[in-house]
Amino acid sequence: MGLLPLSLTFLLAATPLLAATPSSLKGAQLQKDAAPVPEQAMASEVFEVVLLEGALPALQLACTDAVQFELEERLRLLRNRLIEVAPSPQPFEVVMENARALMQCKAPDSVPVVLARYGPAPGPQRREWLLLSWQAASAAFDQDRAVLSLMRLAEGDRSRLEGEQLVIGLDDEGQPLTRSALDVLAEHQIANGQKAEAVVTLLSARTPGVAAARRLGLAAELLGDLEPERSGPLLEAALDQAAAAQAWSLAQDLLRLQLALELENGGSGDRPRERLRRLATRVDDRFTLLDLDRAAPGQREQLDQELRSPRGPGGHAALRESEPSKVEAAVDPPQP
Repeated sequence: MGLLPLSLTFLLAATPLLAATPSSLKGAQLQKDAAPVPEQAMASEVFEVVLLEGALPALQLACTDAVQFELEERLRLLRNRLIEVAPSPQPFEVVMENARALMQCKAPDSVPVVLARYGPAPGPQRREWLLLSWQAASAAFDQDRAVLSLMRLAEGDRSRLEGEQLVIGLDDEGQPLTRSALDVLAEHQIANGQKAEAVVTLLSARTPGVAAARRLGLAAELLGDLEPERSGPLLEAALDQAAAAQAWSLAQDLLRLQLALELENGGSGDRPRERLRRLATRVDDRFTLLDLDRAAPGQREQLDQELRSPRGPGGHAALRESEPSKVEAAVDPPQP
């Protein structure tokens, strides 16, 4: 039929931010000002000095250089050195700098060894420590540790994570991409096989609207396997939130999920199918209508041709020229 439930595919790994490239090196002392990317790798004799005598800033620069020029043997030597350069006990600042250098050296699995050298008390230092612990666990695909770090950050109240924005990567322009820590925690829990815990996390959110609709929909999808009787009310709540925000595309996705879950549980699917048909008609979603009618291949080819012809009847240019208010006004009930 071509109608699929919401995807459970997540982007789990966080991309660490690169350190600025220093402009010069004098022995083991490095400047911290950003400079253009060098055209060639660090000279061997300079690398040897840094490896044997360099402090953490110099070692981090060497890591940046080795990563840039894909010098795997240098990375291996630097990782080993970073584990040994600042043995316990160390103050908080040194431990964090050491851990970040390991991240720069693409060794997130070694970060817990260094972080274990300092146990911060509750407060800003503990928050910073836990965030770096999560970043390393995420980069190392260590779902257990990632979940543990975020649960500790929540301090017993998962709703606190909703406002915590985590950097999960960089966009095409090198700017940080962020997501709510609550959603990231749910993703780690799903990847770790903790579906019931992920549902608890998703239902702890407080923000209404589109965000609530997506979280409720995902919780309903997870409960489709665990407790099918609970998924129905959650989907209805998700549809209410989507309709209130006039997020009709999301509402269609939720109705597709409702249809799929009902069919999986032996139901007829008549009610969600009819609701989806009614909504697709009002927003002029002809692909969905054809899917619902199990259209013959020739009908789909004709529709494809119409959509590829911008000025033809039903072409996509005509859709763009429609006033948004008219499309919204076509869907009269707040609940699809």
